[in-house]
Amino acid sequence: MSSEQGLRERKKEHTRQTIAQAAQALFLERGFDDVTVAEVARAAEVSEGTVFNYFPAKEDLFYSQMESFEAALLDAVRERRAGESVLVAYRRFVLDRSSGLADRADIIVTAARIIDASPALRSREREIVEDSAHRAARAGRVCSGERPGRVARSGAGRQRTLPGQAGVCTTRARSRRLRCQETLTGYP
Repeated sequence: MSSEQGLRERKKEHTRQTIAQAAQALFLERGFDDVTVAEVARAAEVSEGTVFNYFPAKEDLFYSQMESFEAALLDAVRERRAGESVLVAYRRFVLDRSSGLADRADIIVTAARIIDASPALRSREREIVEDSAHRAARAGRVCSGERPGRVARSGAGRQRTLPGQAGVCTTRARSRRLRCQETLTGYP
């Protein structure tokens, strides 16, 4: 019975990955706003209903990989060393994950352009970051007098800015990086 459940879960994960990959390919090719959920469903060879079973909103298709990044980040904050601040754990996690970004710089820059071109994606990004801020605050047991949202908000800019360290950074991304560094400096 348990192997049957394992197979079912593997099939669900395969379907989720197939849908996400089809969506990413279409978004890279044509931009987020010019792709419909129906087109994603056709490309993934599933129904629109199946797409929505796995991804409640079209924006979730674009940000599907962010969930695993956030979960790993929260684990790093929760499991930080005794006496280590939230900031240090956060910074260590992000920097550890930044190796190899130069190899993916084109994809990251393209994703940033897609986000910048879509009001819906920018809005969803703000929601994700705000939610992450609250989760990070709970995970780090940050007292209510501090502003944990600043860390997560700067983290979104930092995540999209890291490729700039490999020489592909735009002026706008440089500005985000500077704001991020200023914000993180004062965080406990």
